[in-house]
Amino acid sequence: MAVGGAAGAGAAQLGLGYGLGIIAWLPASNGASEPAWKAGLAWATWIAATSTIAGALLADRSASTSTRVATVDRGGASSVTLLLWRTALALAAAVGALVTVALVAVPARAVVRTDTFSPQTIAAGYAVLGVVLGLLVAIAAIAARAIAANLIAAGAWLWTLAIVDVIDGVAGGRGLPSAQLGVWHFTGGDGGYFRHIYLPGAALSLGAALVIGCLAAVPAARRGDNRVGVAVSGAMGPLLVASAYFLAAPGLVEPVAEQLSAYLVAPYAVMAGLAGSVLASALPVTAHPGLGPTRVPEPDATATDEPAGAHPAGAVRDDGARSAAGWEGMLAPEPAIARGSAVVPSPRSAQPSGAGAGRWGRLVRRVSGG
Repeated sequence: MAVGGAAGAGAAQLGLGYGLGIIAWLPASNGASEPAWKAGLAWATWIAATSTIAGALLADRSASTSTRVATVDRGGASSVTLLLWRTALALAAAVGALVTVALVAVPARAVVRTDTFSPQTIAAGYAVLGVVLGLLVAIAAIAARAIAANLIAAGAWLWTLAIVDVIDGVAGGRGLPSAQLGVWHFTGGDGGYFRHIYLPGAALSLGAALVIGCLAAVPAARRGDNRVGVAVSGAMGPLLVASAYFLAAPGLVEPVAEQLSAYLVAPYAVMAGLAGSVLASALPVTAHPGLGPTRVPEPDATATDEPAGAHPAGAVRDDGARSAAGWEGMLAPEPAIARGSAVVPSPRSAQPSGAGAGRWGRLVRRVSGG
């Protein structure tokens, strides 16, 4: 499940990116080759990482009740066992996510660069780094549901932002050879920049990181999940974006303004997301009546003023409970005190007369515990 889920997630994301023109490996003859190359490297790293995480989460959530980590944890499994289980799922997902390496390297052959004779090898190397990064984050995502929720929400936001960027470029007649990861240049011209930082885009990135970090962590905080996992969850989504830009930064030559701005803002987005999740971790735990088994105290056989032997094991007392038989006696079926449709008369009711009075009296005393 982890292998197939990661491979499917990688193929689906790259298919969406190639189909909408979000990711474009352009030849050197195209004037937009350099911006598209930088954007493609960042997207390749991020998609490989998120595909690994998606495969591991899918395998963990779809596991049967007898093998799920959460069930094993409640059963008292050691931390080593849990770590091995999570690592195994992450490794299996990493194997499946390696499909992104081929899906990135093959179209990257169209790029012609003067600084390397094999651009497809460089692009594939970024995808491999993304798989390794995703493997490490996937272990944490399996252990903390708040981290998983943040990664899912952040991934949905980034893809939505990229699609909106493509639609805006096409509708505005500007065209769009590629989209930058986590960037939407929604103002005209070169306005809005301050010291290489695109201020509207920076405000959007920081605000989104803060809101997603807080909202994704609220359910886990209200459930009473581990506070450390809840507190750090908001940094995980922005951390993947920051890592993708950090890995691509050493190769920047005449960087694109939007990408340079995103690279400079990415560390602050990590802190904004962390601040949101820390705020959510301070929320009080919500009590959920009826959730989980209710422990009922067992009856205390010594807490009685009645003499020993007054109520035989399994007998019915006046309050309807069993005495010496304990919980087994309470769960056992009630003793039959009727014959056919005639109900046995109560000891306080009219006593039977005649030759059968002695026999009925003994039966009544036996049932009533007298």
